[in-house]
Amino acid sequence: MIRVEHLSKSFGSLEVLRDVSLTVEEGERIVIIGGSGCGKSVFLRSLDLLETPDAGHIFINGDEITAKGANVNRIRQKMGMVYQGFHLFEHMDVLDNLTLAPIRLRGVSRDDAEQKAVELLKMVSLESRKHTMPGVLSGGQKQRIAIARCLAMEPKIMLFDEPTSALDPTMVGEVLATMRMLAKRGMTMLIVTHEMAFAREVGTRILYLDERGIYEQGTPEEIFDHPQRPKTKAFIQKLKYFSQKIDQRDFDLMQLQGGIQRFAEKYGIGDKFAHRLQLCAEELIYEMLSGAVAEDAAVKLEVNISYSEADKSILLELTCAGSEYDPFSVPEDDEAHLGVTILRNVAREISCAYRDGINQIIIKL
Repeated sequence: MIRVEHLSKSFGSLEVLRDVSLTVEEGERIVIIGGSGCGKSVFLRSLDLLETPDAGHIFINGDEITAKGANVNRIRQKMGMVYQGFHLFEHMDVLDNLTLAPIRLRGVSRDDAEQKAVELLKMVSLESRKHTMPGVLSGGQKQRIAIARCLAMEPKIMLFDEPTSALDPTMVGEVLATMRMLAKRGMTMLIVTHEMAFAREVGTRILYLDERGIYEQGTPEEIFDHPQRPKTKAFIQKLKYFSQKIDQRDFDLMQLQGGIQRFAEKYGIGDKFAHRLQLCAEELIYEMLSGAVAEDAAVKLEVNISYSEADKSILLELTCAGSEYDPFSVPEDDEAHLGVTILRNVAREISCAYRDGINQIIIKL
């Protein structure tokens, strides 16, 4: 669907990209990672000529967008792009934001455009906001609206340029959940992100950019677990991961706690935070098993911990299949949920999301 041949781009004397080539097949989810200033966003913006390449050719679904005399606007309609900022029209309500482009650019009738818009708003769980002005929406809601607006044009490809970087940490989960849903539906996606756990989960191929190009690429397992080149290793190894799946109610808690302890000792996480991790994981698991999983239902729960050696931040993520359940919605003085009180007291930030039958809880320590 996308073919890039020998792309180069400089800004004055600063060469950002040199002789970059890439082929993206239908249904692939390409995640682009790398340090700040390595050219990730420049590469993505070059695909729809928001940045004009100095050299090279770009083909979108068979059409060369870089060709002299190319109908750039028509080719761009095959792609939707979601930016760091939301770029909603502040003087229009949500429904008008979604219907403007289909009506003006694709000649869709207002009735059909509004019907499609409502379907998309349902998909991102914001149908009740269709007549709301953007100024009163949260950052996470604005970004979900921006994604829905792109989808209203029925693109073949979605481009995401660090879509969560401008969000409060508590709002990141709802946007990532929307992107997961698109991935499950087979959308071809190119994603620039610093959310490494998300990249590992959603990506079918990871590109690590350095030295003005694609320094190394491979599957998530190849890049995150077995990087081959020195700079990739240095970048990836700043993030350390622990993961354990739980598929029964009477799981081995001691095995989980021991795994967390070994993880903490291996990467120099102090006893204080190791104990907090163990405590949060235990309380959160039992809360979700009690509140989200029916007694006769299969248990599908996963605990993921990521530790950044760069800034020493620790994230605990728990995903749990079942009915929607936000353990932090219970009153603070509810003695039946003392575990939630403990979690509130030790967590710096908490976010909850529910999409496609999966609860996601993220706690930053």
